[in-house]
Amino acid sequence: MNETTFTNARLTDGLLHDLHVRNGRIVTIRPASVEPVSGPVVDIAGDLLVSGFVEGHIHLDTSFYGGQWVPHRPCTNGFDVHERVAFQAENMANAEPMAERAIKQLELCLSHGTLHMRSHVMVDSSVGLTSLETILAVREQYKEMIDIQIVAFPQSGILKSPGTKDLLDEAIGCGADLIGGLDPASFDRDVTAHLDVVFGIAEKRGVDVDIHLHEGGSMGAFTVEEICARTDALGMQGHVSISHAYGLGDLDLDAARKIAAKIARSGISIMTNAPGHHSFPPIALLCAEGVNVFSGSDNIRDSWWPYGDGDMLRRAEIIGYRSGFFTDDALNAAFEIVTEAGAKALRLEGYGLQVGAMADFVAIPARHIPQAVVGFPAKRRVFKRGRLVAQNGDVCAPNKGPR
Repeated sequence: MNETTFTNARLTDGLLHDLHVRNGRIVTIRPASVEPVSGPVVDIAGDLLVSGFVEGHIHLDTSFYGGQWVPHRPCTNGFDVHERVAFQAENMANAEPMAERAIKQLELCLSHGTLHMRSHVMVDSSVGLTSLETILAVREQYKEMIDIQIVAFPQSGILKSPGTKDLLDEAIGCGADLIGGLDPASFDRDVTAHLDVVFGIAEKRGVDVDIHLHEGGSMGAFTVEEICARTDALGMQGHVSISHAYGLGDLDLDAARKIAAKIARSGISIMTNAPGHHSFPPIALLCAEGVNVFSGSDNIRDSWWPYGDGDMLRRAEIIGYRSGFFTDDALNAAFEIVTEAGAKALRLEGYGLQVGAMADFVAIPARHIPQAVVGFPAKRRVFKRGRLVAQNGDVCAPNKGPR
């Protein structure tokens, strides 16, 4: 039986506690004791102990992090998904092997405390299932260190990429966990037919949905409403996410509140990385209306933009900064977006610092969550099922100790 006691851990109540872990799960949480503890002990030394971060949206197959620098190419006429897809195809032709790039990006996230991840992986007629097979192998290699959900993602559209519908269905059979979509109105130019494929596969395979939606203004709002209608019709409340939903940030206050209430009733989660180059959903308004808002890094140093550090605590700071979150309550809300809200969107079992939960947590040198969000300290210890998997930016080798 594998047992460890984590002593002197500062929890969100500000007090020190001891956590006893058995076989990867938390079995007791009690006030810190001055009495000696029997068995293996890890001293958290007064650091803040928090649940592992949830990276809710990333692309493991497209990053150039850690490899040759790829200069960013601006679109010729503002933000254009079609051009970005074309740039990506050109850049990928000269990139390092995908598995190497994916591992570097995964370890970057893991080193900062991400223990749960949802990665969108390109599936279309241009790459077939090759990218998926590569990322599935990487997931298997790191399965003891991080939990990864994979979305079969039609980066080149569904209707405009012949054969993609069947490939997406096949991808689920090969091991992808969710079915994705991409801009049904602006890219494929047919909302009904696009959603027929996405929700048809979801219903057939019994999987969740996560749709990329870059569409702005009234077009984006219309597509959101159509996704809500599909979700309600199939009884998939709690099983659907919309990533980006930029158009929600273009609406006036009354329209935003109205559609937020509809999203909440449909149980749809909204993912945002709070990008700096265009509008993003009004996070405070959505949360006030009961919408589950979670976050992710999205692209890290790829053909879409040159930024990204894989740090979800830093992402909470970005969300708070861009949303005008200044009070402690608001900073706590930003933190929840990269932890509990992400766990809800990904429907994670056994998440959180509570008895019976998995011992997946991060020790941060901070007194409380607001301080951690605004300071995002670099020195952290990361534990998966009670085992150290990263420390101060260094990741342990898979199934082994620190490097």
